[in-house]
Amino acid sequence: MHSGHLLLEEPIRMVSILDPSKASFFPAMTKIVGTLGPRSRSIEVISRCLEAGMSVARFDFSWHDPEYHQETLENLKAAVKLTKKLCAVMLDTVGPELQVVNKSEQAISLEADDTVILTPDEGQEASSNLLPINFDGLSKAVNKGDTIFIGQYLFTGSETTSVWLEVSEVQGNDVVCVIKNTATLTGALFTLHASQIRIELPTLSDKDKEVISSWGVQNKIDFLSLSYTRHAEDVRHAREFLSKLGALSQTQIFAKIENIEGLNHFDEILQEADGIILSRGNLGIDLPPEKVFLFQKAALYKCNMAGKPAVVTRVVDSMTDNLRPTRAEATDVANAVLDGSDAILLGAETLRGLYPVETISTVGRICAEAEKVFNQDAYFKKTVKYVGEPMTHLESIASSAVRAAIKVKASVIICFTSSGRAARLIAKYRPTMPVLSVVIPRLKTNQLKWSFTGAFEARQSLIVRGLFPMLADPRHAAESTSATNESVLKVALDYGKASGIVKSHDRVVVCQKVGDASVVKIIELED
Repeated sequence: MHSGHLLLEEPIRMVSILDPSKASFFPAMTKIVGTLGPRSRSIEVISRCLEAGMSVARFDFSWHDPEYHQETLENLKAAVKLTKKLCAVMLDTVGPELQVVNKSEQAISLEADDTVILTPDEGQEASSNLLPINFDGLSKAVNKGDTIFIGQYLFTGSETTSVWLEVSEVQGNDVVCVIKNTATLTGALFTLHASQIRIELPTLSDKDKEVISSWGVQNKIDFLSLSYTRHAEDVRHAREFLSKLGALSQTQIFAKIENIEGLNHFDEILQEADGIILSRGNLGIDLPPEKVFLFQKAALYKCNMAGKPAVVTRVVDSMTDNLRPTRAEATDVANAVLDGSDAILLGAETLRGLYPVETISTVGRICAEAEKVFNQDAYFKKTVKYVGEPMTHLESIASSAVRAAIKVKASVIICFTSSGRAARLIAKYRPTMPVLSVVIPRLKTNQLKWSFTGAFEARQSLIVRGLFPMLADPRHAAESTSATNESVLKVALDYGKASGIVKSHDRVVVCQKVGDASVVKIIELED
């Protein structure tokens, strides 16, 4: 995958842009998170999503019940067996999300310059004049002139599917608003976002805790997407809650930055979280349009330097209803890759979109093309400079492995790991070739039964750019001094050959532990 790399700074023959891309076993280094829902929950469609490049399945609990999501998850497990492709599971919390409740599910037409009342009385019927909401504190939080946005799944801000409101007055618990654009709202639930206004609700709600304790524990979720993370304390509280559940002590927490408050506390949140999701739908409402790109670039840079995965959302909204993205969207995906994103998260596009498989495939192809012009040399130097000296032992080994792989034009870097940390550090330096993370399971006991670790670590690398896991035979230790590592290496190389990422006479860089020492070695494959 390292061959044919160009730099945007270098002259490119325009005719070469039209050359067809070569097929690859890994569709792209950048990972794709797909939200499973009505249009993407059958075994057949999920299998096609996995084949197209989805490596993390997101379950959004802001709609539907745990039983519905369990059915979808069982289909995902069947699809994983069928396709033999690993897939991680992400549970997305509801958090302090405000919603308009439309029990009748009849379309609601709203006309520009008319008024509409937002009421906490959920017993009322939704209409063009009255919208019931699930929060009784809105009247205390807003003031005259404040902006409120309502739309299904915070779609695109399109003037026909979502509506902007301006608060004109507060009457008791009700909020009277002027409608700023004509729109028709369809569906049972609409998300409500009050721009730049603090909502006094807990980040991890009682409903979230109930879902995590039951559905999350039952399915040993790999990632928790913590919606509306506003402070580092939100992450600490969530981690404390997970640790008490035992089975989820290894679950990684991805802080979802959705508003100004989260943006203001970004550095502290990044320090506590395992990864970051830039929720550009909500952020795009809170931030002036001209500032959105700046936040994205700054946030991705901080995540990259910290070596923590960064996920970008809301890239190809139009593909919810269309087979092709707009020109701006295609460019947006590429820029997210060039800015340093580890993964692209698809929401409505796969949840209820008409073309979930095609969307994943299209986004994957755009990512793969952008990766070819990613300036790895400049990125590597920038990262080494940021880390500074003296480097930690592991950081030094990781950067040396990447430097060696690039110098000898290796086809792949193979890393033996138990915790996954060494492989993630290698991926942090963004090598131009795939990093094959050979996860060696560890045997552990709670005095009642024996169990192996490793599956969590393997699946959690599925959200890291350029990192591709495989589970090794648990009988082989990651730091073995015997010949067992050679047999594990042979299995890894055979996997690489079968998948087409390595071939005869290719060079491979191997990173492994031998006794107390970490070793980086270069192998040239024979016929």
